[in-house]
Amino acid sequence: MKKSTTRIRVRYVETDKMGVAHHANYFAWMEAARTELIREAGISYRELESGGVLLPVREAFCRYRKSLKYDDVALIEAELLELGGASIRIGYKIYLDTGGAHKPPVAEGYTLHPFTDVRGRVIRAPKIFTDLFTAPPEK
Repeated sequence: MKKSTTRIRVRYVETDKMGVAHHANYFAWMEAARTELIREAGISYRELESGGVLLPVREAFCRYRKSLKYDDVALIEAELLELGGASIRIGYKIYLDTGGAHKPPVAEGYTLHPFTDVRGRVIRAPKIFTDLFTAPPEK
């Protein structure tokens, strides 16, 4: 399946008085990585939504292993784990960017998204989306 990597620097506003990133920010970083994964596949959220297709979050999970701190650079790997007939599951691994080899992730998680129309009714995955994510890798 397709994979994407996004870099984000932990901002001061995302931390507590001790400089530790608040746990809720990890989900915002996952969203940024998910957006880039979809964009790199060849379609943007804006294009999906303009076509009447929405991707609400049905489930979100994160296992925290180590804290990120103010001014750390996080590498967020997003990977399409499952593409069902009417939903997608995206996995995430968040690393501290040390400029070298990845150490174990500081956090791991996933989000599950049904495809819906603008009224919130679950629909089949659009063909353009499935074509982009099931196409053979470029050489």
